[in-house]
Amino acid sequence: MRKLLSNKSEYSQTPLEDPISGVANLFDISIVLIVAMIIALMSALNVLDLLNPEADMTWTKKNKDGQMEIITKKGKEIRVQKIYPEEASGQGERLGTAYQLKDGQVIYVPEK
Repeated sequence: MRKLLSNKSEYSQTPLEDPISGVANLFDISIVLIVAMIIALMSALNVLDLLNPEADMTWTKKNKDGQMEIITKKGKEIRVQKIYPEEASGQGERLGTAYQLKDGQVIYVPEK
């Protein structure tokens, strides 16, 4: 009988592993994966140039109403200019042709 009690006391003195302790590791892994996905998305969309203070870039954007916006970044200054259809019309000379590919990319081919 004493042997049974002594074995029981040995088991009760060993600490049990907390079943919730593994959740903290899963949380850490998920945070790392989220940060990796954000960096991959930013590099795929070429948004990393927005964070570079020495990069110059220009984006054109058309909203759902059909109004065009030109976003220009020179150094640390970012400027948004809205273009109305009246401003975009007028007289001029044809310089070339622009083609839009299936993936949304626009290619400009000059006339000469």
